[in-house]
Amino acid sequence: MKQLEAKEIIEQEKLKRYNWFNEHPQRENEVGITVDGDPWAVYVTDERASVVTGSITKFNNESDALDNFIKRLRTEKLSF
Repeated sequence: MKQLEAKEIIEQEKLKRYNWFNEHPQRENEVGITVDGDPWAVYVTDERASVVTGSITKFNNESDALDNFIKRLRTEKLSF
């Protein structure tokens, strides 16, 4: 998956509560994706906007990270 495809899915499925590459400070109960050099990371935050311990998954490629990010966003959509 590429970033354009992920953005299209987010828009089409009206997925909410996410932080796309640190576009804003962390907020409560959201899924985030970041990249710092080579490791891509996907995480979730709690009700205090802190990253949940054990929720960070690191990837060495964009496609796998974006797949996981979308999967988590879809899961969060069902939770709220």
